[in-house]
Amino acid sequence: MAIYESDLPGVGKKFEIELQGSERLVIVTHNTGKREVYKKANEDADSEKLFDLSDQLARTVGTILEGAYFQPVQTSGAETKLSEETFLEWYDVDKTAEIAGISISDARIDEQIGVSILAIQRDEELITPVTPDTVIEAGDKVIVAGEQEECLKFEKLIGDVTGA
Repeated sequence: MAIYESDLPGVGKKFEIELQGSERLVIVTHNTGKREVYKKANEDADSEKLFDLSDQLARTVGTILEGAYFQPVQTSGAETKLSEETFLEWYDVDKTAEIAGISISDARIDEQIGVSILAIQRDEELITPVTPDTVIEAGDKVIVAGEQEECLKFEKLIGDVTGA
């Protein structure tokens, strides 16, 4: 899947995403936050406007599409790319995880694995920012940022074998 990005001076940015066959989804993000969504039969075809979204609605739809509200496949992880090399991942800490019950500093996750823990969801509580003294507990959902290989190492460390 290829994504093409271009600047629209005075308007914002245009993204074209290759779909099945030669179809393309076109998203124009205005400087105001408004999004316009179009569909093209192929690269050279005219675009057919599908709908507009406000900035807030676009963000809500994005989180739904990303799986933050509901993931149709039973997994304990989710994945978002921040760049080509950097991922934002959500992991469930298994009760058998090596680091369950250990503080972030004692687990030496930054040094040994290389991921950064951004937040921890514990039941209804969101722990952010995390500190070196924050203890990771079994059942926590841990949000980390790191390269793919680092995330895979972290996944094994916490016992989340399904991952994202």
